[in-house]
Amino acid sequence: MKKKIFIILLFLFLAGTFFTLKMTGNLILKSEKAEIETNFGKITIELYPDKAPITVANFKKYVSDEFYDGTIFHRIIDGFMIQGGGYDSEMNERTNYKPIKLESNNGLKNDRGTLAMARTMVPDSATSQFFINTNDNDFLNYGVRDEGYAVFGKVISGIDVVDKISKVKTDSNDFPQEEVKIISIRLLN
Repeated sequence: MKKKIFIILLFLFLAGTFFTLKMTGNLILKSEKAEIETNFGKITIELYPDKAPITVANFKKYVSDEFYDGTIFHRIIDGFMIQGGGYDSEMNERTNYKPIKLESNNGLKNDRGTLAMARTMVPDSATSQFFINTNDNDFLNYGVRDEGYAVFGKVISGIDVVDKISKVKTDSNDFPQEEVKIISIRLLN
């Protein structure tokens, strides 16, 4: 009897894995997690590879290569967002990989606590820099005023850390007067 139950459970597991592989092309079910460790505390994020596969793969490559370690949140606008992932504490720009295709038309919104890729005015220009929305920023959504900004994740723990960072005093260029360091970003799955 135990052997039959084991075989049935094994079959169900393998069938589910095959179905996931067939539907998504990989073994990612719906989301993955990462942890952003800052000098203000830790932020746990959930990534959405099913909604933004190119963007999540890009972010994960930078994370795996430890690119973000020692970078800073260099642009902070209270009530809007905190942006980082491109510069070290001396404001030296890190060398980026090739820009990625914009995935802003994925159904995800630039709501409070979501992560999106920063870019230039050119839609397909995002590289390493990302931002965390500290407010619902509907005007950044696809089609509201332009191509929008690609949301690819959400803060699931540590929104208090994000809020603390958003309150750091800045100069007239939105540069923080106190260093906000990204110590590391690590995948949790």
